[in-house]
Amino acid sequence: MNSITLPTTLAALAASSALLTGCSEPTSSSVSAKAEWSYTGDNGPSHWGDLSPDYAMAKEGREQSPIDIAPESAAEAELGLLEFAYESTTIDILNNGHTVEDDYHGGGTLTVDGHPYRLAQFHFHSPSEHTVDGVHFPMEMHLVHKDSEGALAVVSVMFQLGESNPALATLEEHFPTEPGRAERVEGMSVNAEDLLPKNRMHYRYDGSLTTPPCSEGVKWFVMQEPVQASKAQVELFHSIIDDNNRPTQPLHGRAITRTR
Repeated sequence: MNSITLPTTLAALAASSALLTGCSEPTSSSVSAKAEWSYTGDNGPSHWGDLSPDYAMAKEGREQSPIDIAPESAAEAELGLLEFAYESTTIDILNNGHTVEDDYHGGGTLTVDGHPYRLAQFHFHSPSEHTVDGVHFPMEMHLVHKDSEGALAVVSVMFQLGESNPALATLEEHFPTEPGRAERVEGMSVNAEDLLPKNRMHYRYDGSLTTPPCSEGVKWFVMQEPVQASKAQVELFHSIIDDNNRPTQPLHGRAITRTR
């Protein structure tokens, strides 16, 4: 355990920079590869909107993700509970060149205000894409859900530095070091519930995919309480995938609400 007393909310952690190291949704594996994109150089985020007409929303959109969250400015509201019903399933993991992703083929649903979404996959970004009061976390996980009409809902979970994360450790043992197709890990299973914080308080806002084509209409749920991961676990991900965070985007007047 880190000798520093770890705060328990994103707002508190943002003020404690000593704990920090510095969704895309679906990710590129499910997007037509009409143009090469990356996180640096001429194909980096500032150029995504010019790489292809399909990516125009990256520069024209008014509800883009990720964003910076200022907890003091977020409006308190009586938000409905996020009801998670995940079941253990096979590990089908891939490195798509932009992130490491687990395709979730088992039973997994998120219900928001009575509306169900099925968990399609989850993946990681380091450093975090969302920030709190301008501060990044070492890593962020996006759990990507889709409803029967194809609408997307993404749950964001931040990782703080602390104890080793057992659920993450199980996955990291099988992280592919090279891009390729999804591979099933025989005899192993994962339950996304084990990667969630116990406290279900969260922020909500309307946003977009964080990778091309950066389509809008995505419902975002950013958990207020982070989970822990060791420095070695974050460094392992970074040894496979370089920095893969899109810079935060303007709010353009959008409302951010948080659990009362």
